[in-house]
Amino acid sequence: MPRDNRDLLEVLKFELEFLEQGGYGRLPREAWRARFVFEDSPTCMNFSSKDREPCSECLLMQFVPEHARKEQTPCIHIPLSMSGETLESLYRTGTQLEIEEALGDWLRATIRRLEAEKTKPAASAKLPH
Repeated sequence: MPRDNRDLLEVLKFELEFLEQGGYGRLPREAWRARFVFEDSPTCMNFSSKDREPCSECLLMQFVPEHARKEQTPCIHIPLSMSGETLESLYRTGTQLEIEEALGDWLRATIRRLEAEKTKPAASAKLPH
């Protein structure tokens, strides 16, 4: 179990807001370099951290397929669509807009699913037996 004790739903909502606010746009002082999803976001446990935590401790690991968990950057292997697109595949074939759209769609769908799962136990507890 990851040591990352942040609330998953809050992390995903923050990431969506970061994305929608243009967080992955190029920075003026680093205009030469593309920004990497998750890695260049405050969502990442290692964002602006001197002490790198192992990725295995991150909340996002639960979305990473088993076969990709030992990769250097496991979060780029999270399937973002039903067809299996990942950040890794989109970095090779997609535009920045396509990457951001796929990420936004995945974040919104995942947030909706997690919110629905949170309300299910509360709703079923209210039903008469």
